[in-house]
Amino acid sequence: MRFISALSQQLKNRRIAVGFVVAVLLVGFGFAMSVHSYNRSQRDNQNITHSFQVLNRLEDILSLTKDVETAVRGYLGSNDRVFLAPYYSAYPRIPGQLDALRKLYGSDSAKLKSVDTLEYLVGRKLAIARKQIWLTAQNDMTVRREHLLIGKLRMDKVRAHAGKMIASEQRLMEQRSVLARASFGNTLVIIFALSMLTFIALVTLYRLLDNELRQRAENEAQLRAYEQQLQEKIQQLETSNQELERMAFVASHDMQEPLRKIRAFGDLLTQRFSPSLEDDGRMFLSKIITSADRMSMLIRDLLNFSRLTSRRDLFVPVTLNELVDKVIGDLELPIQETNATVSRGELPIIDAATLQLEQLFLNLITNALKYVQPGVAPQVRIEAEVTDSALHPGLVFGERYVRLTIRDNGIGFDEKYLDRIFDIFQRLHNKTNYEGTGIGLAICKRVVTYHNGYITAQSQEGVGTTFIVLLPEKQPKAAPDLPHAKLLLH
Repeated sequence: MRFISALSQQLKNRRIAVGFVVAVLLVGFGFAMSVHSYNRSQRDNQNITHSFQVLNRLEDILSLTKDVETAVRGYLGSNDRVFLAPYYSAYPRIPGQLDALRKLYGSDSAKLKSVDTLEYLVGRKLAIARKQIWLTAQNDMTVRREHLLIGKLRMDKVRAHAGKMIASEQRLMEQRSVLARASFGNTLVIIFALSMLTFIALVTLYRLLDNELRQRAENEAQLRAYEQQLQEKIQQLETSNQELERMAFVASHDMQEPLRKIRAFGDLLTQRFSPSLEDDGRMFLSKIITSADRMSMLIRDLLNFSRLTSRRDLFVPVTLNELVDKVIGDLELPIQETNATVSRGELPIIDAATLQLEQLFLNLITNALKYVQPGVAPQVRIEAEVTDSALHPGLVFGERYVRLTIRDNGIGFDEKYLDRIFDIFQRLHNKTNYEGTGIGLAICKRVVTYHNGYITAQSQEGVGTTFIVLLPEKQPKAAPDLPHAKLLLH
């Protein structure tokens, strides 16, 4: 169910992302189309403006040539030089208009060829006009009529050629106008379509985001409700756990008194009446005393565990060399009794709770002295090295850790039971062969957890066991909160 919910959320997020990308692409494409339309419109307008300029130049050239023709005809009819004023005004302007027309056509060879033809025809018209004025001055009527006819023919050729050029340019301008209108219309359709698609995409995206925000609001409300329930459960659990701790402490403390009496009266029976008892009686009395001792040990370990879970010790710099030497000194008697050798390498200084760390090494070394192979002297070696947290899962990345190893040559165990050995009251061996309460390693795990560390073991039956403890070099200022219920309620 959780997988399906996560997959649904992933698909919803993907749809939102796709909708956002589509909206951005549509907006970008619409902007690109607008820029393209603007550039296209600019080019079309420039082409139409160019056609207008060409037509204006052609109209000006034709108009100036007509002014020359009109002036010459007026002069010929009246023999009055006043009529030549338009001639003198138009004549010098015609070359400049032809040059301007040639520049407008640029590198268009066909159009430039037409301009050359027009220039040739206009030049011939201007040449005959000059002759007409000169002949008028000579007052030669016969030649004057002949040149008048030639001037008319040449003017007709100018009109015809200029008319063709004007008609061609008008057709071109009309084509350009049609293309501009069509391009503008198509651009409007495309922009409108893109705007609609963008609007639809934005509306869809808005709905998806709105649904997502509502869903998140509902999830947050649900999480707050869950958090409230969890806080209530935690409070109940802490209250229950505190009651269990008090009950365990009180019960353990009160149970010591009857056990001491059982042991004391058992010793008195042994001293006074052992000779008069039969073998079965002495065996039963011995079992009573042994059971009382074991019960007393179990209660003592339970008290230690209870104190460990309820006590908050501060972290201080601890010299492990001195601490381990002290523990070895405390275990001098069992070390001598088992003919054991306990040695250490150079150990660092770390932040730790001194008493708890003493308990850790005491329990681990005691285990090594307890679970020995028959006829083999115990060998215990304690070493340390600084290690990188990245090499071990579950540790804080970037922190420096100390890797402690406590290696022995005892009986070992099958590693398939590795997860069980740190649980409270869990034993892998018969209590008849190896005494113990099954709390020692649980206390070790509790100490390591308190120190924000990690504990595990490597073992092989008949070869020995190596306990591996990873502890931070530096601890936070405040002591951590321990998960009391996890081990107490095993």
